[in-house]
Amino acid sequence: MISITISNASLILGAHAIFRDLSWEIQHDQKIGLIGPNGAGKSSLLKIIVGEHAPEKGGTIVRAKGVTVGYLPQHPEFDPQRTALSLALEGNPRVAEVEAELHLVESKLADPAVYGDSKKLERALDAQHKLLGEFEALGGANYESRARETLRGLGLPESDFEKPIHALSGGQKKLIGLARLLLARPSVLLLDEPDNHLDMPGKAYLEKLINDYAGAVVIISHDRYILDAVASHIAEIEDGKITTFIGNYTEYILDKEERLARQEELYRVQQREIGRLETAIKRFAMWGKVFDNEKFAKKAKSMQKRLDKMDKIEKPVTERRKMDLALNGWRGSNQVLEFERVSKSFAHPTSGLDTSRDEHRGTTRPAILNDLNFLIRHGERVGLIGANGAGKSVLLRLILEKESPTSGEIKLGPSVKVGYYAQEHETLDFDQTVMDAVRLSGNMSEGRAVSFLTRYLFTYRQATQRVGSLSGGERSRLQLALLVLSGANFLLLDEPTNNLDIASAEVLENALEDFNGTVLVISHDRYFLDRTVNRVFELKDSHITEFIGGYSDYAAKVGG
Repeated sequence: MISITISNASLILGAHAIFRDLSWEIQHDQKIGLIGPNGAGKSSLLKIIVGEHAPEKGGTIVRAKGVTVGYLPQHPEFDPQRTALSLALEGNPRVAEVEAELHLVESKLADPAVYGDSKKLERALDAQHKLLGEFEALGGANYESRARETLRGLGLPESDFEKPIHALSGGQKKLIGLARLLLARPSVLLLDEPDNHLDMPGKAYLEKLINDYAGAVVIISHDRYILDAVASHIAEIEDGKITTFIGNYTEYILDKEERLARQEELYRVQQREIGRLETAIKRFAMWGKVFDNEKFAKKAKSMQKRLDKMDKIEKPVTERRKMDLALNGWRGSNQVLEFERVSKSFAHPTSGLDTSRDEHRGTTRPAILNDLNFLIRHGERVGLIGANGAGKSVLLRLILEKESPTSGEIKLGPSVKVGYYAQEHETLDFDQTVMDAVRLSGNMSEGRAVSFLTRYLFTYRQATQRVGSLSGGERSRLQLALLVLSGANFLLLDEPTNNLDIASAEVLENALEDFNGTVLVISHDRYFLDRTVNRVFELKDSHITEFIGGYSDYAAKVGG
């Protein structure tokens, strides 16, 4: 059964055509991964479905009768004074409505004017019976416990349930928005990068929820691991067109390569045929004039009609422009980073007391990092994983000397130069222009800066914009460009793929493979970790456990 049909939809924002005459169907039970380069129109397509954008004249969006749609935008906004739990409980407002109606019916049943009148009593009991059935179907009896379980499963600590929204991060707001949708149970879920800011347990929980979901799900995601785990279909937007594939992301890659190879061969065969026809048309037309022979002229016209009616095969685009990232690095010290019995704790947020071990008083208070010992050597690629709040970013700040250890020693090799990629792009000056950021970092002229930026897919107009006006993906590409200019041989990367499209993430993976240096990367991108790291550090309960191999090797050992 078709839930949503999009027919001949065109969207033009400003002077830019996002897509033209796009047609697409969403079936009631499909789990669709919606992919494409940044700026291709993925989010715009979801906004057209929910009515935030209107298609140009002639385009239509039709929902099947009874189909409801739930939409999670990239940046959901809520009343800043509301709490996480109260917002989650509003996910399905019908639960509260039915509960209120039940209270009303119960009060009627206690009214002598009702229970003393058999007809009124029968109507009230019938209404109560129907409402109780609906309440049960909605899961009303355990609705609050389901709301709490959903929030916990997605990674929101119970301690944050009653905090006002303004005290929570953007990622936590997204968790709340996702929980509301899952509790509402619409016929079709439209999720715009729901996995950003989720840790690995949260992503695993999301995968289970999508796989178990009774309706259709359309998910925009750059996480290839999730797309492999949940997608029954892939829909790709490129050049204003949408193409659908059956299967998950890996199956889509193989299918697409085969399609492009077939299209390339058919295109070449047709071009040879077109060439032969064009040559023959010219020859017969010339003979018709030279010999004044109507037979040759008719033959030329007949062949021209055949050529005009031919269903032309488009030349497939097999190589698209990608970011040109080359992380050069250099040899440096053999022992790059060493932690010797490093612990880190902070003052208690309310008492101001230090939370480290006070040996003189014999008291022990919790430390976020406790007695860490490890050594990273030149050339290693180490993935640092752990739940949100485990202390991964604190560990990076210790290496960068933005924090001091409570105890222990951190040693960097004498010829190690650190380059840092920040998850929230805080290394960037948002008031600078993109061009000035590159000129100052690379000590280069305006012309060289513009030329350099084109390698990272920036236009001249974008190069003259303020960094603060860039999208998340553009800021990520700029950070990578500045990382190249830093000349670092030890890269500290904090969630580097969060805002990159799949093509750019693959470029980064290839660049790290060729990098003559050392990498320590925090990432929840399991596909990326499998492609890049040869050791995994799991930070859990203030301690680090080491595993040899990539993420899949780690998961096999811990049963994840």
